[in-house]
Amino acid sequence: MKKSAQRSKATTQKFIEIQDIIDNVVLLSRGLASLIIEVQATNFALLSKEEQDVRVLSYSSLLNSLSFPIQVFIRSKKIDISSYLRLLDDEVTKSQNQLLKNQIKLYKDFVQDLVKVNTVLDKKFYIAIPYSSFESGLNIRGANFLLSAKAKLTSKAESLHAMLRRMNLPAKTLGKEELVKLFHEIYNGDFEQIGEAVQNIKFPIVQAGNI
Repeated sequence: MKKSAQRSKATTQKFIEIQDIIDNVVLLSRGLASLIIEVQATNFALLSKEEQDVRVLSYSSLLNSLSFPIQVFIRSKKIDISSYLRLLDDEVTKSQNQLLKNQIKLYKDFVQDLVKVNTVLDKKFYIAIPYSSFESGLNIRGANFLLSAKAKLTSKAESLHAMLRRMNLPAKTLGKEELVKLFHEIYNGDFEQIGEAVQNIKFPIVQAGNI
């Protein structure tokens, strides 16, 4: 049974191609690596027509200025607001002000009715920057591969961050812990439901049977 589980895990890890995460570099199979930038979302619909046009032109300029490929990844996750509703209930219980109690109850009813009609989603935007060992002219491996990948990816990320700043889009390069949480969430379900199970994980774990 144990050997079967090990074979299943090995097969799944091979499928997703993630070998390890060192610092902010995702090491993949076949001599590949990647760095991931999280970009803060903005509500495009709330911008004025002029601001929307500027954003579209800026994004077009960013794409035309790139000298390396990127992958844009948008992840939508349903938000569980049950804990928030319980917090409102606690505030009603603790409050000594009857008027405030009534206001909180009305607000809670409004939120409950809202989520019945509309699904509350948390949207996150990511940009993945790839690296191949052939960029250095040699099919290098081991420590030399990591050093080359870090140098090349850092240079690309700095260039991309500068472009994003010109678009007034806050962004950050994900570190190891953030990458572990992201991949664990993608392959195993919502991180909030996993709890603290992945706090001490050193690399992404994909549970057998989830892929």
